[in-house]
Amino acid sequence: MDFDALADFVLVATHGGLGRAARGSGRSKATLSRKLAELENALQVRLIERGPQSLRLTEAGAALFARARGPLADLAQAGDDIRNGGGELAGLLRISAPVLFSQVALSRAAAAFSRLHPRLEIEITAEDRFVDPVEEGYDLVIRTNPKPNESMVGRRLVTDELVLAAVPEIARPASGSAVPAVLMSRAGEIRPWLVMTDGGEASFMPRPVLRLSSMLMVYEAAKAGGGAAVLPISLTARDIAAGRLVSWGSVLNRPVEVWILHASQRLSSPKVTRFVSFLADQFRDGRFEV
Repeated sequence: MDFDALADFVLVATHGGLGRAARGSGRSKATLSRKLAELENALQVRLIERGPQSLRLTEAGAALFARARGPLADLAQAGDDIRNGGGELAGLLRISAPVLFSQVALSRAAAAFSRLHPRLEIEITAEDRFVDPVEEGYDLVIRTNPKPNESMVGRRLVTDELVLAAVPEIARPASGSAVPAVLMSRAGEIRPWLVMTDGGEASFMPRPVLRLSSMLMVYEAAKAGGGAAVLPISLTARDIAAGRLVSWGSVLNRPVEVWILHASQRLSSPKVTRFVSFLADQFRDGRFEV
Protein backbone atom coordinates (compact mmCIF):
# COMPACT_ATOMS: atom_id res chain seq x y z
CA MET A 1 0.00 0.00 0.00
CA ASP A 2 1.20 3.52 -0.84
CA PHE A 3 1.37 5.22 2.55
CA ASP A 4 1.55 8.67 0.97
CA ALA A 5 -1.76 7.95 -0.75
CA LEU A 6 -3.19 6.64 2.53
CA ALA A 7 -2.10 9.82 4.30
CA ASP A 8 -3.78 11.91 1.59
CA PHE A 9 -6.97 9.88 1.95
CA VAL A 10 -6.98 10.54 5.72
CA LEU A 11 -6.32 14.23 5.04
CA VAL A 12 -9.29 14.50 2.68
CA ALA A 13 -11.59 12.48 4.93
CA THR A 14 -10.62 14.60 7.94
CA HIS A 15 -11.36 17.86 6.13
CA GLY A 16 -14.52 16.53 4.51
CA GLY A 17 -13.64 17.50 0.96
CA LEU A 18 -10.88 17.92 -1.61
CA GLY A 19 -11.08 21.70 -1.63
CA ARG A 20 -10.91 22.08 2.14
CA ALA A 21 -8.09 19.52 2.33
CA ALA A 22 -6.16 21.39 -0.38
CA ARG A 23 -6.58 24.74 1.40
CA GLY A 24 -5.63 23.25 4.76
CA SER A 25 -2.55 21.43 3.55
CA GLY A 26 -1.29 23.57 0.65
CA ARG A 27 -1.55 20.57 -1.68
CA SER A 28 -3.31 20.86 -5.01
CA LYS A 29 -6.77 19.35 -5.51
CA ALA A 30 -5.52 17.55 -8.60
CA THR A 31 -2.73 15.84 -6.65
CA LEU A 32 -5.04 14.80 -3.85
CA SER A 33 -7.63 13.48 -6.31
CA ARG A 34 -4.96 11.50 -8.18
CA LYS A 35 -3.65 9.96 -4.93
CA LEU A 36 -7.18 8.94 -3.92
CA ALA A 37 -7.72 7.28 -7.26
CA GLU A 38 -4.40 5.43 -6.95
CA LEU A 39 -5.35 4.15 -3.49
CA GLU A 40 -8.78 2.99 -4.67
CA ASN A 41 -7.22 1.21 -7.63
CA ALA A 42 -4.65 -0.49 -5.39
CA LEU A 43 -7.34 -1.67 -2.95
CA GLN A 44 -9.87 -2.47 -5.68
CA VAL A 45 -12.64 -0.72 -3.74
CA ARG A 46 -14.31 2.68 -3.83
CA LEU A 47 -13.51 4.70 -0.72
CA ILE A 48 -15.24 8.00 -1.46
CA GLU A 49 -18.42 8.94 -3.30
CA ARG A 50 -17.71 12.26 -4.97
CA GLY A 51 -20.50 14.80 -5.38
CA PRO A 52 -20.54 18.24 -6.99
CA GLN A 53 -20.22 20.07 -3.65
CA SER A 54 -19.03 17.49 -1.16
CA LEU A 55 -17.89 13.91 -0.72
CA ARG A 56 -19.13 10.98 1.33
CA LEU A 57 -17.14 8.06 2.64
CA THR A 58 -18.33 4.67 1.52
CA GLU A 59 -18.65 1.90 4.10
CA ALA A 60 -15.18 0.67 3.16
CA GLY A 61 -13.83 4.23 3.27
CA ALA A 62 -15.29 4.86 6.72
CA ALA A 63 -13.75 1.63 8.01
CA LEU A 64 -10.33 2.49 6.58
CA PHE A 65 -10.49 6.05 7.95
CA ALA A 66 -11.38 4.82 11.46
CA ARG A 67 -8.44 2.41 11.53
CA ALA A 68 -5.84 4.61 9.79
CA ARG A 69 -6.19 8.07 11.26
CA GLY A 70 -5.01 7.19 14.77
CA PRO A 71 -1.77 5.41 13.77
CA LEU A 72 -0.95 8.02 11.12
CA ALA A 73 -1.47 10.81 13.65
CA ASP A 74 0.79 8.96 16.08
CA LEU A 75 3.54 8.63 13.47
CA ALA A 76 3.27 12.31 12.57
CA GLN A 77 3.43 13.24 16.24
CA ALA A 78 6.44 10.99 16.74
CA GLY A 79 8.25 12.85 13.99
CA ASP A 80 7.35 16.20 15.55
CA ASP A 81 8.57 14.99 18.95
CA ILE A 82 11.91 13.90 17.50
CA ARG A 83 12.33 17.20 15.68
CA ASN A 84 11.44 19.13 18.84
CA GLY A 85 13.95 17.08 20.81
CA GLY A 86 11.60 16.93 23.78
CA GLY A 87 11.65 20.73 24.11
CA GLU A 88 8.76 23.09 23.55
CA LEU A 89 5.46 21.34 22.97
CA ALA A 90 3.50 22.13 19.81
CA GLY A 91 0.54 20.81 17.85
CA LEU A 92 -2.94 19.88 19.02
CA LEU A 93 -3.86 18.07 22.25
CA ARG A 94 -7.47 16.81 22.14
CA ILE A 95 -9.17 15.87 25.42
CA SER A 96 -12.62 14.53 26.26
CA ALA A 97 -13.70 15.05 29.88
CA PRO A 98 -16.88 15.02 32.00
CA VAL A 99 -18.90 18.23 31.98
CA LEU A 100 -18.57 18.94 35.70
CA PHE A 101 -14.83 18.27 35.93
CA SER A 102 -14.21 20.29 32.76
CA GLN A 103 -16.08 23.33 34.01
CA VAL A 104 -14.92 23.47 37.61
CA ALA A 105 -11.33 22.19 37.42
CA LEU A 106 -9.92 21.14 34.06
CA SER A 107 -10.31 24.45 32.25
CA ARG A 108 -8.19 26.25 34.86
CA ALA A 109 -5.50 23.55 34.81
CA ALA A 110 -5.41 23.56 30.99
CA ALA A 111 -5.02 27.34 30.95
CA ALA A 112 -2.03 27.08 33.31
CA PHE A 113 -0.44 24.38 31.12
CA SER A 114 -1.10 26.47 28.01
CA ARG A 115 0.82 29.39 29.49
CA LEU A 116 3.82 27.10 29.88
CA HIS A 117 3.55 25.85 26.28
CA PRO A 118 2.16 28.66 24.11
CA ARG A 119 2.72 26.77 20.83
CA LEU A 120 0.47 23.91 21.99
CA GLU A 121 -3.23 24.08 21.13
CA ILE A 122 -5.50 22.36 23.67
CA GLU A 123 -9.01 21.35 22.67
CA ILE A 124 -11.33 20.11 25.46
CA THR A 125 -14.73 18.61 24.71
CA ALA A 126 -16.98 18.49 27.78
CA GLU A 127 -19.18 15.40 27.50
CA ASP A 128 -20.36 12.62 29.77
CA ARG A 129 -20.88 9.97 27.08
CA PHE A 130 -18.49 7.09 26.43
CA VAL A 131 -15.92 7.89 23.76
CA ASP A 132 -13.41 5.74 21.90
CA PRO A 133 -10.19 7.79 21.83
CA VAL A 134 -8.79 6.02 18.77
CA GLU A 135 -11.99 6.13 16.72
CA GLU A 136 -12.70 9.77 17.63
CA GLY A 137 -9.15 11.09 17.62
CA TYR A 138 -8.75 12.03 21.30
CA ASP A 139 -5.30 12.05 22.88
CA LEU A 140 -6.69 11.82 26.40
CA VAL A 141 -9.99 10.84 27.97
CA ILE A 142 -10.96 11.77 31.54
CA ARG A 143 -13.78 9.71 33.07
CA THR A 144 -15.43 9.06 36.42
CA ASN A 145 -15.33 5.45 37.61
CA PRO A 146 -14.30 4.02 34.22
CA LYS A 147 -14.82 0.33 33.61
CA PRO A 148 -11.63 -1.74 33.20
CA ASN A 149 -10.53 -1.77 29.57
CA GLU A 150 -7.47 -3.59 28.25
CA SER A 151 -7.07 -1.05 25.44
CA MET A 152 -6.78 1.89 27.87
CA VAL A 153 -4.10 2.85 30.38
CA GLY A 154 -3.96 5.76 32.78
CA ARG A 155 -3.86 6.95 36.36
CA ARG A 156 -6.27 8.08 39.02
CA LEU A 157 -6.38 11.85 39.45
CA VAL A 158 -9.03 12.56 42.05
CA THR A 159 -11.20 10.80 44.60
CA ASP A 160 -14.38 12.46 45.74
CA GLU A 161 -17.23 11.82 48.17
CA LEU A 162 -20.94 12.06 47.51
CA VAL A 163 -23.30 13.62 50.01
CA LEU A 164 -27.07 13.87 50.11
CA ALA A 165 -27.83 17.56 50.56
CA ALA A 166 -30.70 20.01 50.53
CA VAL A 167 -31.42 23.60 51.53
CA PRO A 168 -32.08 24.21 55.25
CA GLU A 169 -35.77 24.81 54.54
CA ILE A 170 -36.17 21.13 53.58
CA ALA A 171 -35.89 19.26 56.86
CA ARG A 172 -34.39 15.82 56.85
CA PRO A 173 -37.23 13.36 57.49
CA ALA A 174 -37.13 10.05 59.33
CA SER A 175 -35.29 7.16 57.72
CA GLY A 176 -37.45 5.36 55.18
CA SER A 177 -39.36 8.49 54.14
CA ALA A 178 -39.90 9.70 50.59
CA VAL A 179 -38.27 13.05 49.78
CA PRO A 180 -38.56 15.49 46.87
CA ALA A 181 -35.54 14.84 44.69
CA VAL A 182 -33.49 16.45 41.95
CA LEU A 183 -32.05 13.68 39.77
CA MET A 184 -29.80 13.31 36.75
CA SER A 185 -31.97 12.67 33.70
CA ARG A 186 -29.97 9.60 32.73
CA ALA A 187 -30.61 7.94 36.10
CA GLY A 188 -32.09 4.48 35.65
CA GLU A 189 -34.21 2.61 38.14
CA ILE A 190 -35.01 4.73 41.19
CA ARG A 191 -33.60 3.15 44.32
CA PRO A 192 -33.43 4.33 47.93
CA TRP A 193 -30.59 6.64 48.85
CA LEU A 194 -28.46 4.97 51.52
CA VAL A 195 -26.48 7.42 53.67
CA MET A 196 -24.39 7.42 56.80
CA THR A 197 -25.67 10.06 59.23
CA ASP A 198 -24.42 11.05 62.66
CA GLY A 199 -26.92 8.60 64.08
CA GLY A 200 -26.00 5.69 61.81
CA GLU A 201 -27.26 4.40 58.47
CA ALA A 202 -30.46 5.82 57.01
CA SER A 203 -32.37 5.48 53.75
CA PHE A 204 -34.56 7.90 51.83
CA MET A 205 -36.72 7.17 48.80
CA PRO A 206 -36.26 9.87 46.13
CA ARG A 207 -39.50 11.26 44.69
CA PRO A 208 -38.44 12.89 41.40
CA VAL A 209 -39.32 16.56 41.11
CA LEU A 210 -36.69 17.56 38.55
CA ARG A 211 -34.62 15.51 36.11
CA LEU A 212 -31.68 17.44 34.71
CA SER A 213 -28.92 16.61 32.23
CA SER A 214 -25.82 17.82 34.07
CA MET A 215 -24.48 17.74 37.62
CA LEU A 216 -24.10 21.52 37.66
CA MET A 217 -27.82 21.86 36.86
CA VAL A 218 -28.66 19.45 39.67
CA TYR A 219 -26.45 21.47 42.02
CA GLU A 220 -28.05 24.80 41.11
CA ALA A 221 -31.56 23.35 41.38
CA ALA A 222 -30.81 21.89 44.81
CA LYS A 223 -29.46 25.26 45.98
CA ALA A 224 -32.66 26.87 44.72
CA GLY A 225 -34.76 24.54 46.89
CA GLY A 226 -35.89 22.15 44.19
CA GLY A 227 -35.30 19.11 46.39
CA ALA A 228 -32.64 16.92 47.91
CA ALA A 229 -29.82 15.77 45.63
CA VAL A 230 -26.76 13.55 45.62
CA LEU A 231 -23.83 15.90 45.02
CA PRO A 232 -20.01 15.75 45.13
CA ILE A 233 -18.48 17.20 48.29
CA SER A 234 -16.01 19.05 46.05
CA LEU A 235 -18.95 21.02 44.67
CA THR A 236 -20.85 21.55 47.91
CA ALA A 237 -18.22 21.94 50.65
CA ARG A 238 -18.36 25.74 50.70
CA ASP A 239 -22.16 25.82 50.60
CA ILE A 240 -22.39 23.37 53.49
CA ALA A 241 -19.84 25.37 55.49
CA ALA A 242 -21.80 28.58 54.83
CA GLY A 243 -25.16 27.01 55.66
CA ARG A 244 -26.59 27.37 52.16
CA LEU A 245 -26.92 23.59 51.98
CA VAL A 246 -27.23 20.98 54.72
CA SER A 247 -25.62 17.56 54.38
CA TRP A 248 -27.96 14.74 55.31
CA GLY A 249 -25.07 12.28 55.29
CA SER A 250 -22.42 10.61 53.15
CA VAL A 251 -23.78 8.38 50.40
CA LEU A 252 -22.85 4.73 50.92
CA ASN A 253 -21.51 2.35 48.27
CA ARG A 254 -20.96 5.11 45.70
CA PRO A 255 -17.20 5.68 45.40
CA VAL A 256 -16.12 8.41 42.99
CA GLU A 257 -12.75 8.24 41.20
CA VAL A 258 -11.67 10.46 38.32
CA TRP A 259 -9.15 8.83 35.94
CA ILE A 260 -7.15 10.21 33.02
CA LEU A 261 -6.79 7.62 30.26
CA HIS A 262 -5.25 7.14 26.84
CA ALA A 263 -5.19 4.31 24.34
CA SER A 264 -2.57 1.73 25.27
CA GLN A 265 -1.46 1.16 21.69
CA ARG A 266 -0.70 4.84 21.05
CA LEU A 267 2.94 5.82 20.72
CA SER A 268 4.22 7.68 23.76
CA SER A 269 3.95 11.41 23.13
CA PRO A 270 5.57 14.19 25.21
CA LYS A 271 2.46 16.36 24.97
CA VAL A 272 0.40 13.51 26.49
CA THR A 273 2.86 12.38 29.16
CA ARG A 274 3.73 15.92 30.25
CA PHE A 275 0.11 17.03 30.47
CA VAL A 276 -0.77 13.93 32.50
CA SER A 277 2.12 14.63 34.88
CA PHE A 278 1.14 18.29 35.12
CA LEU A 279 -2.49 17.43 35.88
CA ALA A 280 -1.49 14.85 38.48
CA ASP A 281 0.64 17.51 40.17
CA GLN A 282 -2.29 19.95 40.14
CA PHE A 283 -4.35 17.41 42.08
CA ARG A 284 -1.51 15.79 44.04
CA ASP A 285 -3.65 15.67 47.20
CA GLY A 286 -6.24 13.64 45.27
CA ARG A 287 -9.02 16.19 45.68
CA PHE A 288 -10.35 19.35 44.09
CA GLU A 289 -12.73 22.08 45.12
CA VAL A 290 -14.74 24.61 43.15
